[in-house]
Amino acid sequence: MKRQLLQHRLVQLLYVLVDALAAELVWFAFLFFRWNVLDEIVTGWDTFWAPAFSFSLSGDYYPALLFPLGCILVYYFLGYYLRPGKPKVPRLIWSTFVGAFIITCGAFVLIIMDDVDIVNAVRYYKSFGVLLLFQFGIVLVPRLILYYTIQRRFRREMVIIRMQDGMTEHDLYARISELFLAGKDIAIEPRVFDVFTGAARIIHIDESPLIVVSEPNMKDFEVVIKRVFDIVASAIMLIVMSPLFLLIALVVKLDSPGPVIYKQERVGLWGRTFNILKFRSMYKNSEADVPQLSQVGDNRITRVGRFLRKYRLDEMPQFWNILKGEMSIVGPRPERPYFVAQIMEKAPYYCLLYKVRPGLTSWGPVKVGYTDTMDKMLQRLMYDISYTENMSLVLDIKILLRTVGVLVDGKGQ
Repeated sequence: MKRQLLQHRLVQLLYVLVDALAAELVWFAFLFFRWNVLDEIVTGWDTFWAPAFSFSLSGDYYPALLFPLGCILVYYFLGYYLRPGKPKVPRLIWSTFVGAFIITCGAFVLIIMDDVDIVNAVRYYKSFGVLLLFQFGIVLVPRLILYYTIQRRFRREMVIIRMQDGMTEHDLYARISELFLAGKDIAIEPRVFDVFTGAARIIHIDESPLIVVSEPNMKDFEVVIKRVFDIVASAIMLIVMSPLFLLIALVVKLDSPGPVIYKQERVGLWGRTFNILKFRSMYKNSEADVPQLSQVGDNRITRVGRFLRKYRLDEMPQFWNILKGEMSIVGPRPERPYFVAQIMEKAPYYCLLYKVRPGLTSWGPVKVGYTDTMDKMLQRLMYDISYTENMSLVLDIKILLRTVGVLVDGKGQ
């Protein structure tokens, strides 16, 4: 699994480097057009190179290092680097054109519209069209070459699960869970009902429709924006709320002996475990043997712990988990391996949550609250499964607003 993750990061880095070099070539090609074609100014190479590397934001030219950086940021927010090698060629061409159009518009708004050398509309249109053509064509060619190279050498093959005779649902989800842990892309051959309801989609024009299990039902650019929001929001919260964190830490320490921060193993993205962070709300060694669910009036909870849990303040250190990429602000609540095993005995489809990062809050916790019984766990699971099947930025915003209401009302246990 670690080897596959490293390979994925290296491929992402390769995509970024190729785009950066192509953007630099676009920049110099556009400069040559502006000087030697549009303005009909014949210059020597020394005169040509000098302004190209100017770092002044004023004048006729973009800084040569800032233009590629701007291009990378645009393509990043469009989600191009999220799953390199996954989109098919038509989608690759379309995303490249959309990015080129946004970059060209941005270039004109920030710099070229203030260019004193372009004095009429015809020159504006020519410059816009040429920059758009350069940005699209010069970036697309190396992308296509890299795409086919990745397809041959590095791309993970999608494992297609076919419902064979005698295969039960417990067998199906057990297989899906194994593939998640192995880091495989997973798809299921649909039934007729799945095709009619739209659950199945066409991956390739020459292939049958499939239900893709391992990818979140969210557009790539939304996934990127969601992650950027997680990073920015969690960093701000950790900084702004640091005085409150210190106060809580002091009160927890004075209230009862034991560590201030409590670490607990949870199951997260791709079925991998991680240590979730909490302010300790129970007495030390409250779970020395078998893990237990907290109950109403649980005598293991400290006086300070009851207040922290009522307003969910004990969960605040998880912004560090979010910053590290182990969690998201909105996503299914992660559970302990001990209870995951119990849940999967009754609801083997729990493994479908593995395709998204677990969250600080989600539709399940908002609707069900703390889960002190297995029935509540299964009820929360249905809400979380529904969330993963309908993920969007709009839904995240609605869940966050509902979460604020829960916090204000102090509905925690």
